[in-house]
Amino acid sequence: MPAYSFEALTPQGETRTGVIDADSPRSARSILRTQSLVPLHVNVVGQKNTSPLNRVIWGKRVFSQTDLVVWTRQLASLVGAGLPLERSLTALSEESSSTQQRDLVAGLRAEVNAGSPLAQALAQHPQEFDELYVSVIASGEQSGRIAQVLDQLADDLEAQHQMRNKLTAAMLYPAIVSAVAFLIVMFLLTYVVPQVASVFTSGNRSLPLLTIVMLAISRFVQNTWMYGLLIAIIGAWVLRMALQQESFRERFDAAWLQLPLLGKLSLGYNAARFASTLALLVGAGVPMLRALQSAAQTLSNRALRADAMLAIDLVREGAPLASALSQNKRLPSLLSMFARLGEQTGRLPEMLRHAANHLSNEVQRRAMQLATWLEPLLIVAMGAVVLLIVLAVMMPIIDLNQMVR
Repeated sequence: MPAYSFEALTPQGETRTGVIDADSPRSARSILRTQSLVPLHVNVVGQKNTSPLNRVIWGKRVFSQTDLVVWTRQLASLVGAGLPLERSLTALSEESSSTQQRDLVAGLRAEVNAGSPLAQALAQHPQEFDELYVSVIASGEQSGRIAQVLDQLADDLEAQHQMRNKLTAAMLYPAIVSAVAFLIVMFLLTYVVPQVASVFTSGNRSLPLLTIVMLAISRFVQNTWMYGLLIAIIGAWVLRMALQQESFRERFDAAWLQLPLLGKLSLGYNAARFASTLALLVGAGVPMLRALQSAAQTLSNRALRADAMLAIDLVREGAPLASALSQNKRLPSLLSMFARLGEQTGRLPEMLRHAANHLSNEVQRRAMQLATWLEPLLIVAMGAVVLLIVLAVMMPIIDLNQMVR
């Protein structure tokens, strides 16, 4: 039985919205009238509207990353408590914090009521639930461990979300300081320095060397900043177009991994995500080749993804996972070591999770260490540049005062 979202008027003239189950739109309107409601709009849940405004609204994701973690955790708790899947979805639909979430969950409930597996219902909303999410749910349903798989999936999503947030937080302060410093320096060079220095240049007096150099830099910035901005925009557009070419993107990502600091952070982040995803899929009962293919798709670095595809070919030919991963010179050797221990002990998912945790902690430690060093260095550099500009402005004033005395 499909679900319908409605907007109706109460006898008091108030507007009420919600979701009901009915065989057809006409039946939904009849149900509303029996409840003393006057139906205004009745639409199938998830039905797209053709108006531009609704296209924008429905184009946005209903679940944010945090919302998806919470929703998955709640569904795991309800199913794990013995509540049937349909009743769990009903409870989550009623407790949804927004109309879009309520309609989405109600649509999932309607599909499950109609006899579809949960994974099939989720697959109809690829913008909300990616292929990895659907594959894990499907494996849980096939193995009869849907509650445990949902709980593991929530743990994995939460761990990835926390790692991404910590990396963002570690890099946010240096980025803000750099942007503010750049704007301040540009303002001083293009406005303050010319205004103050014009007083002294009009008198045909000899200026200190630092002031002359700063005035030259100021004139250069004033005359070329538009060209510089245009070149930066064109360069960014050309780079974006070039990155859409697979061969160039792979070479670019391979070069990115060679950078002293950012390269190690990118390698650690991708390796941790690969290990975490592989542990989740293998633990859920997904076949190894399919799990490797799904885990490889989570690698944002195309060079690492190409290496992972080579490892898949080796596993397909019969090589152990640890041996296939050890052939990859870019991935950390820690990953193949833990994979070998997992294969030897028969606890591959657990060992891969240990590897993912270790790599994630190492990435966060490096990011915090980098941020700790960058913060004082940026402040000192900004202070030094501002000091030079202030000295370039103040030195002629000091010389003038000495001449007056």
